[in-house]
Amino acid sequence: MSIDSSVFDYDAALQAVAAGDRHALQRLYQQESRYLLGVALRIVRQRQVAEDILHDAFVNIWTRAAGFDAARGTGRGWIYSVVRHQALNAMRVREREVAADEETVEALLHTNQAHDAGDAFEINASLGQLNDCLAHLDGAKRTSILYAYVDGCSHSEIAARLKAPLGSVKAWIKRGLSALRECMA
Repeated sequence: MSIDSSVFDYDAALQAVAAGDRHALQRLYQQESRYLLGVALRIVRQRQVAEDILHDAFVNIWTRAAGFDAARGTGRGWIYSVVRHQALNAMRVREREVAADEETVEALLHTNQAHDAGDAFEINASLGQLNDCLAHLDGAKRTSILYAYVDGCSHSEIAARLKAPLGSVKAWIKRGLSALRECMA
């Protein structure tokens, strides 16, 4: 059912999608889905995950088609970049996940239950001190550290969120951690 890619007008299809034409999105899907699935599959190496990525990518294409700019590249290239970025983001999320077998989870639960009230008090006191130390940091350092250690963001993701240079983010984290170590000591 796919049309020869040299005949199919990706730019026009994306413009139609941006205007809310569901049939244009369907034509894009019919034209490229099998190839896009291959792109996602090469990156994530699991068919079910690749299918989910393809679905999410087409939702992105539907919602972000108005952002396509033909002056910056081809429609087909833009579609492939959406799928590629979706797959790479999925890989980043999977890399952050920690797998644990049932025995490990049980051991951790047993260990957590074994803590007495004294340990809980000590933990709460340490968290209170950490909160105080974080409050003494300037905003950029505190925010960078929280993004890194609470949200699990990479340095480049933090730089993008803060709209700051990558080197500055790395320096803020390094100096902020140093200040936290001093404060906590």
